[in-house]
Formats: sequence, C-alpha cells, structure tokens
Amino acid sequence: MNPDYCGPVSDDACCSFGSAASYIARCAQLAMVLEVSSSPKPGNIDRHHDYDDTRYEHFLASAISVSPVIENAARGCVSIGESLKYAVYQSNCWQSGGNTHFGAFLLLIPLSMAAGQLLDNSGKFDVAMLISRAHEAVRSSDNDDALDFYRSFSSAGVRVNDVDDFDLQDESSLDSLKEEGVTLYDLMKISQGYDQIANEWVTGFKNCAYCAQTIIRLMTASEGEDRIDDINNVIVYTFLKLLSENADTFIRTKTNIETAENVSVQAKYIISQIENNGYDINAFRSEIEDFDEELLRQKLNPGSTADIIIAGIFIALLGGLRF
Repeated sequence: MNPDYCGPVSDDACCSFGSAASYIARCAQLAMVLEVSSSPKPGNIDRHHDYDDTRYEHFLASAISVSPVIENAARGCVSIGESLKYAVYQSNCWQSGGNTHFGAFLLLIPLSMAAGQLLDNSGKFDVAMLISRAHEAVRSSDNDDALDFYRSFSSAGVRVNDVDDFDLQDESSLDSLKEEGVTLYDLMKISQGYDQIANEWVTGFKNCAYCAQTIIRLMTASEGEDRIDDINNVIVYTFLKLLSENADTFIRTKTNIETAENVSVQAKYIISQIENNGYDINAFRSEIEDFDEELLRQKLNPGSTADIIIAGIFIALLGGLRF
C-alpha cells in the first residue's frame, strides 16, 4: 500500500487512541485547517491573506472549536439541525471574525454521521458507501432541522440567497416553515439550482466525493502517472479544478451569475495549463498568484468552493490519506 494512504482507523487504534468519533472529529478539524492554510487559493483567506474583519486565525479557531460537535454527530446522538446550531455557537464562542465555516458545517455534519455508522460497525471504509449513508441522513432531516437551520443564520452572519417563499432574514418564515412542515432537505431541494451546498445535499455529495477522489488519486499515483505529492499543491489544484467547473455560490450571491461564471472561466484557463504541463503547480504559481490578487482586489471570494474542498479533504483523511 502507498505510504501516503494508511487506511481508516482500526478497532485497535480506536481502543488505544480514542473512539471512532474522536478520529472522525480530528479528520474534520485537520480538513478545515489544511483548506484554509493552503496557498495560493484565489480569492480566499489563507496563511498569507486576511480580510479587514476576518483573519486566518479566526478560521483556525473555528476549526478547532467544533470538535465536540463533530464527535456528537459521529455518535449519532444529535440531529443535523441541533449539530449545526451548536457548531455555529461554538465557532462564535472562540472567534470574532464572523461566518467562517457555515457551509462546511452543513457538509461535515451529515458526512460525520455517516462515518460514525461505518466505523462503529467495523465496516470497510468506502467513499461510495460513506456518501450513500450521508445522503440517507439528509433525506431523513425533519421540520425541527429546518427550524434550527433558519435560527442559525442570524448568529452565523451568513450571506445567502433567500429560499423561494421563505425569507431567510424574516423571523416570520419560522412560522410558515412550521405550519407547512417543511424539512431541511425540502429547503435544499428548493435551493439546489443556485446553491452549491444545497446541490451537494440533493445529489448525494457528488462534488465532495469527486474532490476526495481527486486528492487521493493525485497523491497516491504511481511513478509515471499524473501525481502531485505536496498536500498544499494538491489542495490548490483541486480548488481550482472545482472552481473551473462550477460557478461559486458565494460570489454569485455577492454579485451576479455572470461574475461567478467569469471567475470559473479564469480558473479553467489556469487548470488547462497545469494539466497540459505535467500537473506542475509550481510552474504556474505566478499565474495563480495573479489570479488570487485580482479576486482579492475585487473582493470576490469563492467561499462555497472552499466548503466543498473541506468536505473532500475530510473524506480523503477518513479513508487514510496521510502526507
């Protein structure tokens, strides 16, 4: 087996170093830390770039703070909505930079629930099985989850498009949700056409799995195959690849669909250069840095892309990827 791919935690390891839930939480924390630390990652905060009100350290604090939330989700003892509300609360308790990981929490919580089921039952880790279980979890969400989701917005400070018929900034929407018995999965189905995170819920975490498989493939490739053996560079590549294929929701919400699509076109140009030249990220670092500076200047940050990348890293780590 490739030394960079160790396989998931064993029962013996769980007994020696903590529960499966603890292992899952550490994978989630590391995924969030690796994503925000990777650089250059065009438009987003990283170890070299801060925003006026939100800093790299805010993301680190948020990532570390949610360990108990992920552990409880992995144990299956808390609902998706309660977990989301608790994650936002913990994040805000430990940092004052505003919304750092709301979209990532929406992905990590059901994936952690699924991982807890697989690892606790000593099942062989499999990406397809994981996302299938996660899809089952989100389809089983209920009205209370939807209500907790809405309540989380004011405390998280999330910039979002309103869901059709439900104003996310209007408290009266809670009454409408309750009266109509709308589930959180129902809300995601309504939003999937213009929201990447909602689309992940409805399509079975397709891009999350794609990112995980891309990272695993490039870091574990044999000699002579396309390979990126640096964890920073493989995250940067996967970020650009996902951005090149999907207009970012956060940019679209902040500006318009045309601007978001133009950013994707620019990412696609850089990706084509990388892929046509042996996947050598360093050879095109100046182009990536220029793209990064341009997006930062325009205040265009592909935050939803980053959330999905976090989920992809998380899945890869769960499966045993090491670096």
